[in-house]
Amino acid sequence: MPRPITTLELTPEERTELQRRVRASTTPKRDSLRAEIVLARAEGLSVAEVAERVAVSVPSVCKWSRRFDVNGLEGLVDAPGRGRKSWLPIETVSRIVGEVTQPPPGRTRWSVRSMAKAAGVSRHAVHTVWKRNDLKPHLTRTFKLSSDPLFEEKFWDVIGLYLNPPDKALVLCCDEKSQCQALERSQPGLPLGVGHIQTRTHDYIRHGTITLFAALNYLEGRIIARNETRHTHVEWLRFLKQIDRETPKELAIHLIVDNYCTHKHEKVRAWLSKHSRFQVHFTPTSSSWLNLVERFFADLTADVVREGSFVSVRQLAAAIETYLADRNRQPKPYRWHAKGEEILAKIQRARQAQKASGAVK
Repeated sequence: MPRPITTLELTPEERTELQRRVRASTTPKRDSLRAEIVLARAEGLSVAEVAERVAVSVPSVCKWSRRFDVNGLEGLVDAPGRGRKSWLPIETVSRIVGEVTQPPPGRTRWSVRSMAKAAGVSRHAVHTVWKRNDLKPHLTRTFKLSSDPLFEEKFWDVIGLYLNPPDKALVLCCDEKSQCQALERSQPGLPLGVGHIQTRTHDYIRHGTITLFAALNYLEGRIIARNETRHTHVEWLRFLKQIDRETPKELAIHLIVDNYCTHKHEKVRAWLSKHSRFQVHFTPTSSSWLNLVERFFADLTADVVREGSFVSVRQLAAAIETYLADRNRQPKPYRWHAKGEEILAKIQRARQAQKASGAVK
């Protein structure tokens, strides 16, 4: 007489979790197989039938069925200490991880080879430990925290214009991109092709610079711009008058600008006082990332200026004007999506990290 088949009993919560593990693409294969085994046993299938369905051995089905029957979902987790042992002593791993922020005297950072020599291991071992602990001493990111005492007030003033633009008004993000160089490459570069990347010569001839004044319409994405040879208050005032001419007179103008002295010149302030529809909103000191026109400048640099070769300033100016005309025919606005509270929290964490490191007293 055959032995009766034992059926595993599942609670609704256990069944739901096991089904999730089977369906989820992020579940490790071993966990998915164990979940399938338990679900199949709960259907009343025999050990042999489950082994054939899941394509595992009969001992494996018995093992995970028994562990689930005794310990539930926790029984499907590998016991501590299982798996391949580390090929490095724990003291060596701790040293590689702990000293990564303490470079040797006379150096600003560890390299894989210098750390390997100091720890007495191979550079492959150091690379593996760094990778597993997400350590990247070869990379550096730039940043700067604003020291503006009115940072938060100015921050919310600018963010408010993005998140809740005023009615019957234009929000214009304004700035000047100075020192746009007309560089002529000394030799023609090789074009992009299958099997090789585009090239350009490292040397060039300078033909002068221009300054681009730009005002980005936040809602529409259109650009009001002009090229100038300098960027003093005279050129800035000329640009403000252009904005006044090219925008509807019945609309108020909210200008978002940085704290460059040109924007605060007495003659500029005098002109603004006579044109009450203009309201200026200054970004906090060292916070040009709040001004969305900088995002446009980044696109302009990548699309036109950086890779171009220009035989004169006039040719550079013509290339910029063509790019602006094409963009304004099909304008695409930049949208602000970041939450102000999250940005301020991130800045506060950075300040606390600076203070903890002793960089700020």
